[in-house]
Amino acid sequence: MKKSLSRIVMATLTLTLLMPLGAFAAESSPSYEATKQLAAQKAELVTKNYGTTSLQYALIDDGKIAVSGQSGINHLSDKKPPTAETMYGIGSTSKMFTTVAVMKLVDEGKIDLDQPLTNYIPDFKMKDERYKQITPRMLLNHSSGLNGSTLTNGFLFDDNDTSGYNDLLKQLSTQRLKADPGAFSVYCNDGFTLAEILVERVSGMDFTDYIHKYITEPLSMKNTKTPQDEVNIEQLAGVYSPAYQGELPRDTINFIGTGGIYSTAEDLAHFSQIFTGNASGILSEKSVTATAKSEYKKGMWPDEADSSVAYGLGWDSVNLFPFNDYGIQALTKGGDTLLSHASLVVLPEQKLSVAVLSSGGSSSLNGLLANEILLSALQEKGIVKERKPAKSFGAPVKAAMPADVTTNAGVYGATGQLIKLDISKDGELSLSSLAVPEAPVQKFIYTADGTFVNEIGSAKVSFVKEDNGRTYLWVRTYTDIPELGQLAMSEYQAEKLEPNELSKDVAKAWEAREGKTYFLVNEKYTSQVYLMIPPIVQIATLKEFPGYLMTNKITGADEALNMLNIPTLMGRDTNELHIFTEDGVEYAKAGGSLFVSQDHFQPLYTGANSKTKIQDNGYTRWYTVPEKAFGKTLVVNTPKTGSFAVYDANGTCVNYSIVSGVNEVGLPENAIIAFIGDPGSQFEITLK
Repeated sequence: MKKSLSRIVMATLTLTLLMPLGAFAAESSPSYEATKQLAAQKAELVTKNYGTTSLQYALIDDGKIAVSGQSGINHLSDKKPPTAETMYGIGSTSKMFTTVAVMKLVDEGKIDLDQPLTNYIPDFKMKDERYKQITPRMLLNHSSGLNGSTLTNGFLFDDNDTSGYNDLLKQLSTQRLKADPGAFSVYCNDGFTLAEILVERVSGMDFTDYIHKYITEPLSMKNTKTPQDEVNIEQLAGVYSPAYQGELPRDTINFIGTGGIYSTAEDLAHFSQIFTGNASGILSEKSVTATAKSEYKKGMWPDEADSSVAYGLGWDSVNLFPFNDYGIQALTKGGDTLLSHASLVVLPEQKLSVAVLSSGGSSSLNGLLANEILLSALQEKGIVKERKPAKSFGAPVKAAMPADVTTNAGVYGATGQLIKLDISKDGELSLSSLAVPEAPVQKFIYTADGTFVNEIGSAKVSFVKEDNGRTYLWVRTYTDIPELGQLAMSEYQAEKLEPNELSKDVAKAWEAREGKTYFLVNEKYTSQVYLMIPPIVQIATLKEFPGYLMTNKITGADEALNMLNIPTLMGRDTNELHIFTEDGVEYAKAGGSLFVSQDHFQPLYTGANSKTKIQDNGYTRWYTVPEKAFGKTLVVNTPKTGSFAVYDANGTCVNYSIVSGVNEVGLPENAIIAFIGDPGSQFEITLK
């Protein structure tokens, strides 16, 4: 659920998050006039220049809201701004509520973090016997070894259906682990969905009821809800997407403990008091301290450096840049749905926290704004005397490179990326995308400390051979975001892949599928996926690196398996692809998603009237549009439990009825149509 971050990483080989460390005793609270002015100015900058529709922020000092404000337009239709009580989806910041819930049960002696998870969820099973080694701690520090995100039917428009959450254990039972439990920490949504199940099983309560009884009600967080509550729609922030001109229906994420909570900046600021000692009775001091420990160091991890990611229990980082430069420990948790974004930054020893929530933008931008507000507050309190300058590795000075460094050249993989890495004998390293050859080539120069540095000194690259025998590309970056500060990252950004020679039979099977597209069939008719994410899997191998489907290693005629073992972020959300035939129809399965081959599409009937019906399996029905129907108007009488989507030849959604409310649309050339609904749903179709 950090899509914005991933885009920045893939585009620039830089990552965007935030980092922490240290401490000073806080002085008496100032008036914060300078901080109020700065916060308003920077918030306006974000809503005007960074693709953010509306934004809300709050600074809390020693239990009291000291600064609170909003920026942008909440509902574009009436041009009204948000208020302090406007609720936003907080995405993965919800994981801190799950962490608190688990730790409260630890305090009560009902959960032991280091006992097998199966002690508490006996029906949790996987194809891989190593699942028995997974513990509750591994769920909270992202080291379970689970593939990542089985979020089928989790992102819906104005629909609180929990079937995706209810089916998780069934989905996981068909999966294997990508690493030994505890081997390394890599961001994992499924771990927190399991933690939500853990809370419900041990407490005997519904998760929403549990967090209200033990967290939101004691802290008077009246504007914190889940999709399972009665929510005043008018109180929710308006959400928007470039895929649709207009306000979208309500953003509902039904994996609540992973990313489904709504809140306000002021409520999140009050929630943060659990970690500053201003909310007694929620967690013991021992449990609060445990969440902020350096869990990331327990497995494979790059050497210490400025970064945005350093996992604690729940926290993205317990050592957040730039606060580590001031000797201050900062904790952070960001969150991104497809539409809403959040960041919470907590300075425990200073008893200061900032929450920033937004519609549009990203959690990374929100985190930068939170940092700016906190640094201003620290200056007003006299804790920080002077802001430190932006950091850089400096312009590279070329040095003689040992000949054996060139052995690190080859093809490297990360989730969704294949990178060609070349090293010339004279010490120049270049990175290029195999899948997107037109993308700019990034170049680095070998320097005296044995690393490669780019021309402007913003990125440093080196190689690490870990104890597991794998070679990693270690990348450290400082990325300047104009008027919002710097993002820092240190991570293994890719892993060297070995050649994979296929047998003739296996190669022939994949050659027969080359260029074929498979289309999603098992998302609900309210799913956000049909509007905003191309609902397809394409079979596209690369001649430059045969034997792989992107980074998945082809291991048989019908399977391509993930073999990546990368900590932090670039090894997250891995999926293994399995091809199978059922009733003469070929499907592709990736994680919890099921896709049907384009070979089984039917052409839309070109007569005036026709019908189509969703079969008992509930799968989406896809149709091609014949040439005779190009330019005609499609009119669909849509059932209550159904919707339809029309896509042009480029795969862009031109109408999704659950969003637009429009059942009449012109058909572009080479369009395709998806009819989506519950089993038995019937669509009446007219062409005119």
